[in-house]
Amino acid sequence: MDTDGEQHVERLRCLVTGASGYVGGRLVPELLEAGHQVRCLARSPGKLRDHPWAGDVETVRGDVTDAESVAAAMRDIDVAYYLVHALGSGAGFEDTDRDAARVFAEQAEAAGVRRIVYLGGLTPQGVPEQLLSPHLRSRSEVGRIFLESGVPATVLRAAVVIGSGSASFEMLRYLTERLPVMVTPSWVRTRTQPIGVRDVLRYLAGSAGMPDDVDRAFDIGGPDVLTYREMMRRYAVVGGLRRRLIVPVPVLTPGLSSLWVGLVTPVPASIARPLTESLRHEVVCHEHDIARYVPDLPGRPMPFDETLALALRRVREAQVVTRWSSAAVPGAPSDPLPTDPDWAGGSLYHDERELPVDASREALWKVVEGIGGDNGWYSFPLAWAVRGWLDRFVGGVGLRRGRRDAERLRVGDSLDFWRVEEIEPVRLLRLRAEMRLPGLAWLEMYVESDAEGRTRYRQRALFHPRGLLGHVYWWAVSPFHAVVFGGMARNITQAAAKGMSARRSAPPAGRIRRRRGRRGPRR
Repeated sequence: MDTDGEQHVERLRCLVTGASGYVGGRLVPELLEAGHQVRCLARSPGKLRDHPWAGDVETVRGDVTDAESVAAAMRDIDVAYYLVHALGSGAGFEDTDRDAARVFAEQAEAAGVRRIVYLGGLTPQGVPEQLLSPHLRSRSEVGRIFLESGVPATVLRAAVVIGSGSASFEMLRYLTERLPVMVTPSWVRTRTQPIGVRDVLRYLAGSAGMPDDVDRAFDIGGPDVLTYREMMRRYAVVGGLRRRLIVPVPVLTPGLSSLWVGLVTPVPASIARPLTESLRHEVVCHEHDIARYVPDLPGRPMPFDETLALALRRVREAQVVTRWSSAAVPGAPSDPLPTDPDWAGGSLYHDERELPVDASREALWKVVEGIGGDNGWYSFPLAWAVRGWLDRFVGGVGLRRGRRDAERLRVGDSLDFWRVEEIEPVRLLRLRAEMRLPGLAWLEMYVESDAEGRTRYRQRALFHPRGLLGHVYWWAVSPFHAVVFGGMARNITQAAAKGMSARRSAPPAGRIRRRRGRRGPRR
């Protein structure tokens, strides 16, 4: 204690894995605000470059499955946060999660790390592990690996995490908003205990300072225990919607449920399935011991309705810090761009367009950076929609992930079925395709000036085919490029010119105010 009676918080060195993901991207600033030093382990450090906190952390390249890179990242670390998982990566995700957890635990012990903190899933009591969904079973196993390691561990077990941009919130939001009448699976009657992401972050950050003799799991949840049907009805009330009619039926299997969710919401079936499977059994907290070490605050944990209202406000105000799609799609390519020096070479197809623009570079950039999501792709909407549906049909992410922010992009953002790979303001936006393709694809948009200083727009689509199928694919779709890519270039330049023209013709703000002032007295 100091002379004012305030307790000093020990400054710890924290390693955060999964910093590009939904929870990790929000935890980093919480740890910094608490006075800790933060190091982030990332497969692609560049994806963290544009986060507001990027300059305040140390970022190292590595992967949790690679012992050598994990060992280097663990050096001089006090608390190691494990916030990664292989959810949606295919049938072998349990093996991947198991191997990664073992590597992480072994390297933490070898480096003398004081604590591992892991966010896992809340499991039902009395249900044998072999009867759990693969997702919950894997989460439980990872937690057990950490608890059996030689490093004290804090395993936080949560059910449904609600916050702006979380997969569970997006699933709940779109199901409720789009379907006034729903024929739903029987799991909508299963009780669960949702928790707001703010409370999850508070427990995660607070776990860093737990005593060294604490080595256990904690159930964490909000104050409300609800069925999914009650959650949808409460969302309708909070969101100002009419009462929803929900009719549960027993015939929808987990596979069919995930396809149904994938059809209605932006969450793809590969992620929806483990989420819906986790709702087969009742998952509620059976203790609240976490409060001994991270004391509850007034009104916290936050009630469900308040959590919903806060999340909705963040969405409507475009203040979503991270989204469920912030993390890279498991298995998504990370190969170098074909023009990079370390590219291995091979066949490369490209489609290039270049047009003059009757607008400033800033006006053109505003259109380029605003592409995708609700703003669309400025070309043949039906073709883009069909491509999105085809991608969803074969298990891809589809076109409906949208954008995190309606106006601004940063490296690592998901953008429908693309991901922002590089962004240089008022010059370059490079997107890497994450749809299912027999090859690798990029889309680049350049804002340039010619020799006379006039603005020009340059667009380049690149495709590196994989095998014979890749070549067949390119030649099959190339007849449509003039419509899709050519129309896209024309419409982007026209939108920039139109926006520039509107700004030129708009009366000055002062003139508008004077006109309003003259009308006022005549009323």
